[in-house]
Amino acid sequence: MTSSSPSKIENVIIVGSGPAGYTAALYTSRANLEPLVIEGFMWGGLLQQTTEVENYPGFPGGGISGPELMQRFRDQAEDFGTRFITDQATKLELADEPGGVHTVWVGKDAYRARTVILAMGAEHKKLDVPGEEELGGRGVSYCATCDAAFFKQKPTMIVGGGDSAMEEAIFLSKFASKVVVVHRRAEFRASKIMLDRARSIDNIEWLTPYAVAEFVAGEQGGLQVARLRDTETGEERDVEIDGAFIAIGHEPQSHLVAGLVDTDDEGYVITEGRSTRTGRPGVFAAGDLVDHTYRQAVTAAGSGTQAALDAEWYLRDTPEVQTPAGMPEGDLAEAQWASSTADGS
Repeated sequence: MTSSSPSKIENVIIVGSGPAGYTAALYTSRANLEPLVIEGFMWGGLLQQTTEVENYPGFPGGGISGPELMQRFRDQAEDFGTRFITDQATKLELADEPGGVHTVWVGKDAYRARTVILAMGAEHKKLDVPGEEELGGRGVSYCATCDAAFFKQKPTMIVGGGDSAMEEAIFLSKFASKVVVVHRRAEFRASKIMLDRARSIDNIEWLTPYAVAEFVAGEQGGLQVARLRDTETGEERDVEIDGAFIAIGHEPQSHLVAGLVDTDDEGYVITEGRSTRTGRPGVFAAGDLVDHTYRQAVTAAGSGTQAALDAEWYLRDTPEVQTPAGMPEGDLAEAQWASSTADGS
C-alpha cells in the first residue's frame, strides 16, 4: 500500500524490513514523517525463517513465532501511517550534499526522499546441500543463541571452524546432550582462546576433515541424519542428530549500495561512531547490515530506533534543497503542486 508518486519528495524512505526497518518505520511515522518502506518480497527479514522466538522481551509463556512477531512489527508501523511497497529496491542514486534529494528505484519507478535508511540486513551463508532448505526450522538452524533451548538433552551438530562456530558450540553445549563440531579442514580458523574454551567442554566432540553432504529427515519429518563426507578420502559416514547449526558466516545485503557508501572488507556498511550515519548526508544504516557481532532481533530493533532518530534530527537541522536532483528549476513548482494534489491537499 502506497500513495507515493514520482514527483513527491518523501521525508524518509526505508529500504528493507525486519526488526530494524520496521522499528525505524514506527519511530519515523510517530514523528509524523510519513515514511515509505520498500520492504522487499521476503519482508520481515530472517525472523520469517524462525519458528519460535523465546528471547524477544515481552513474550513470556513460550515466546512468539518469528513470522507473527514481524507481522506485529509491521502492523504497528502501519497503524501510525507507514506506507509499504512490497517489492525490491533495484537501484539507489544518492545525493552528495546536505539537503540533497536521494532516489530509490523499484524497477522503472523512481521514489525521491530527503533521507534514506538502509535496513537490508544480512543473510546466513548456507551450505547449499540437499535437505538443508527443506529442513530449515525442522532441525536445521543458523542461530544457536536463538534456537538452542529447543534441543535440550538432544544430540546436535555445529558446522564451521571460526570463532562464531566455537561460540555457538559453547552456547549449545549448555542445552544439548552432545555437540559435534564438523569442519572441512583439520585446522580451525578460530582463535586459540576460543578453540581452547570449546575443547575444554566435555560434551563437545570433533569431526575433521568432514563436510556435510546431505541432511536426511526421519519418519516424523524432522532432521535425523547428517551425512558427512571426508574431504580427503571421500569416505561417507552418517551421524544421527536432532539439530544442526550452520555457522559459516553471514553475508550483509549491501550489494545495492556498493560504491555508494563505505563498507568494510566483509561488505558491512560502515557508520560514524555510535551513530547510524553512513558519511553520505541524509543516508543512515541500521540492523544486521552494520552489525558484525550481535545479530539479534532486539539489537536490530534498537539500531532501527537510532536510525529513525538520526534521520529525524537530520531533517530538523538541514535546510531543504531548492531543486530536486536532476530536475530543472522551472519544474519545481509543478513538482510541488503534483505532490500536494497526490496528498489530497
